[in-house]
Amino acid sequence: MSSLPAEPRQSDGRALDALRPISIQTGFIPQAAGSALIRAGNTHVLCVASVQESVPRWLEGRGIGWITAEYSMLPYATLPRSEREHGQLSGRTQEIRRLIGRSLRMAVDRRALGERTIVVDCDVLQADGGTRTASITGGYVALALALESLRRQGLLSEDPLRRQIAAVSVGMVGGQAMLDLAYADDSRAEVDLNVVMTDAGEYVELQGTGEGAPYGDEALLRLLALARGGIAALMKAQNAALGRVPLA
Repeated sequence: MSSLPAEPRQSDGRALDALRPISIQTGFIPQAAGSALIRAGNTHVLCVASVQESVPRWLEGRGIGWITAEYSMLPYATLPRSEREHGQLSGRTQEIRRLIGRSLRMAVDRRALGERTIVVDCDVLQADGGTRTASITGGYVALALALESLRRQGLLSEDPLRRQIAAVSVGMVGGQAMLDLAYADDSRAEVDLNVVMTDAGEYVELQGTGEGAPYGDEALLRLLALARGGIAALMKAQNAALGRVPLA
């Protein structure tokens, strides 16, 4: 009697449409306006939001605030040890910090924030793929906590938070569409796609590359469907961390 072929799996044994184990621990840095340690499998990122009662010079007098982000990977986050970045940041680091900042700004009504800046620092403590998407997902939680702190202090007349934001990676590996790739699969993916979405199901940003071969509409739609399901689950984790009613 012949056995059925094994169901395709990711290299760590997960189903193709399964997220890595996700946890979000809030209040990791007690003195911060908002902080969250996000663990997505073996990728761990500490996200800390700080409030500054000023805006960049080019925004002064316009009555709107600013959300920006910093991103760094600690030397021991990968093996072998990487060098710290001093002075001029690498192109990769600059690209990721801009992506995080753009994504988090989409969550906020900057006029309701007033003329203040929130800086979200995302420090990668351990890296196993998906550090930028974990930074966005955890960064949103830190940002929401910082805004809640401002409301408790009576510094905001209305809630600036307008949208929930989360992000996940998807990819084609060996012709299979996979969700939330760990490094072992991400490093050999033919297609790599990072997806940032809102709780209304709208796209904030898509970063897609044919690493090994170009890809067509069918593959893209399969990847986007995977990402949509993964982001819904990530938003439930965000809501649980923030003490909100989970999404239906």
